[in-house]
Amino acid sequence: MAVGKSVFPEMPAIGGVRLGTAMAGIKKPDRRDLVVIEVSEGATVAATFTRNAFCAAPVHVARDHLQHTAPRYLLINTGNANAGTGARGRQDAESCCNSLADLAGVDAHQVLPFSTGVIGEPLPVERIAAGLPAALESLSEAGWEMAAEGILTTDTRIKGASMQVELSDGTVTINGISKGSGMIQPNMATMLGFVACDAAIDAARLQQWLRDAVRVSFNAITVDSDTSTNDACTLIATGRGPKVESPEDEQRFREALTTVLTDLAQAIIRDGEGATKFVTLQVEQATSVDEARAVAFTVAHSPLVKTALYASDANWGRILAAVGRAPVDELDVERIVIDLGDVRLVEHGGRADGYTEEAGARVMAQEEIVIRIQLGRGDASATVWTSDLSHDYVSINADYRS
Repeated sequence: MAVGKSVFPEMPAIGGVRLGTAMAGIKKPDRRDLVVIEVSEGATVAATFTRNAFCAAPVHVARDHLQHTAPRYLLINTGNANAGTGARGRQDAESCCNSLADLAGVDAHQVLPFSTGVIGEPLPVERIAAGLPAALESLSEAGWEMAAEGILTTDTRIKGASMQVELSDGTVTINGISKGSGMIQPNMATMLGFVACDAAIDAARLQQWLRDAVRVSFNAITVDSDTSTNDACTLIATGRGPKVESPEDEQRFREALTTVLTDLAQAIIRDGEGATKFVTLQVEQATSVDEARAVAFTVAHSPLVKTALYASDANWGRILAAVGRAPVDELDVERIVIDLGDVRLVEHGGRADGYTEEAGARVMAQEEIVIRIQLGRGDASATVWTSDLSHDYVSINADYRS
């Protein structure tokens, strides 16, 4: 189940990036579950990772390898998270890097591993090693769509975004794919994302621009408030295209990058486990962006709000209660205004004059809903995207390991 239609976009080739896939039988037979992304020499790579204290073995290894040298390959497997696996998990992740490095003729530190799937099970190293030759054989600049399929777990559809932006020195292409459907709560962002461009950007700026874009995209989504052990997002700049130098070029590139990441983040929410609604939470007139985000996430995480959304039940008191318990000091409820789409729910400390149950129910029945909250405290704002909570979400996660 997913919200809205989805069409995988045209992905122009990006010089210096090739993608290959294989069916390694990591968890299930006859499905793509192993992806290799080849990065040309001279490219720069930035990454952000989960902040979960039980972060997976591949997260530890990828962080360490990034400190040693410029990556040449990304190795992604689904079906097994290699998380909660202790010292053996790290050895297994390193072993997979070594296997790919031997086949590709690079140093093992030039391989970054990524895993997603069931937590607590040993990584099937032999199956991954056996699948690597096929993945390398299939490397292609046109491999984006198959790679998007190869990174899925409980997702119901592939997710991709692409954009071209004109800079003073020429056109830059940005392509990205992501996976995520459940265990989605920002703190990096609970997902895997792989984005590449052909721009020439130094490592320090690339890392900072990725962090900034992640904060307002992947770190502004939540399905179930659970932060994964395996979150990662990488950004590759191959340097085969224009340099990003002037302030005007920087602004254009960063806006395009944020658009691509936001499209990928919203695609995750639209494909949230059991989702029937795509919900935008806009919090305005806060004293800070952090305060606005705190209010938005309090509402987005409320099981009572989320189940009301699923039922199309205009139980606006649940939204009011969630705003009231947000971690914000000295909220003045008399100044708070809450709108559900084009319907005013709350003002002056209570139900808005003129509100009717029929009007509220009309908005709640829509697939895409905007909840706008004005705090009356300042000029800061933030936007968060979430989904509803359905019977299917419970079924998917109750049966996940069956």
